[in-house]
Amino acid sequence: MAEKILVTGGAGYIGSHCVLELVEAGCIPVVIDNFHNAIRGGDALPESLQRVQEIVGKKIIFQELDILDEAALQELFKKHHFSAVMHFAGLKAVGESVQKPLEYYKVNLTGTIRLLETMKAHGVRDIVFSSSATVYGDPAYLPLDENHPVGGCTNPYGKSKYFIEEMIRDLCKAEKDWNAILLRYFNPIGAHESGRIGEDPQGIPNNLMPYVAQVAVGRREYLSVFGDDYKTADGTGVRDYIHVVDLAKGHIAALKKLKENCGCKIYNLGTGCGYSVLQMITAMEKASGREIKFKVTARREGDIAACYADPALAEQELGWKAAFGLDKMCEDLWRWQVQNPTGFSNN
Repeated sequence: MAEKILVTGGAGYIGSHCVLELVEAGCIPVVIDNFHNAIRGGDALPESLQRVQEIVGKKIIFQELDILDEAALQELFKKHHFSAVMHFAGLKAVGESVQKPLEYYKVNLTGTIRLLETMKAHGVRDIVFSSSATVYGDPAYLPLDENHPVGGCTNPYGKSKYFIEEMIRDLCKAEKDWNAILLRYFNPIGAHESGRIGEDPQGIPNNLMPYVAQVAVGRREYLSVFGDDYKTADGTGVRDYIHVVDLAKGHIAALKKLKENCGCKIYNLGTGCGYSVLQMITAMEKASGREIKFKVTARREGDIAACYADPALAEQELGWKAAFGLDKMCEDLWRWQVQNPTGFSNN
């Protein structure tokens, strides 16, 4: 009997790629989403999941649901017998979190508490949580391994991820039948190689690569490079970019690990390679064959010079390693951008 996996926030960028990988792995994903970061498609489905259905040739079970809605969560858990939960739902814009801290804490913390309480009430004890490298704050050393101090976060978004990690760790300590894997993502980019699903930021992109792609396709005039006076090789910020499909496969590996009754485990999902903003622009110019205009402006508050992962633990314990390099990430991102110049709203 195929396992049913609840995927919260499964219509978003990373969630939708994980739903696809779950189906490929023989699981039955049950997806909930409140459309905060998703575009509606036909059949009452998000457009992203409509397209996942086309790619995999199978129906996706979906329900519009907000994780703050306790009664709806209870009904969902009565209706389905879940063997595990993948938790992506939450607000995710760093800049916005600084302006709206209460909203971020309410959705991310209260929503997660309601989810964990509902899991507990229905005997579901296995969870994979979508955390972030932001929990490390400003790196004391590089590459970042899982033992690097956490909690020195510079914004409410990062703090909310850190608080949720702590909640789940405390829960696993107190109740030994819980198993949790906390995945600290670095910078997911790229898209499924079909070009049918990818990142569709609402409004002005917060992240570098969707913005670069929109400049390349002609949606935006130029890219602002925030600072070229960092202590890096070319003065621009360095990050660890990981292909979203590699990231999704990391979740499948984590799901398998939960079956070992592993308790609470933490893994970095990154490539271990740091690339600068200027290197990313050059890579995207190569993939697109277009010139990408940029202007150097002042540093952004809270930005750090460099951040990249030591992903060795995930390879040792999950048997997972990022397979795709920078060229592939940019080629797949460009294919998505060309096929969907205005994102999912093309339809």
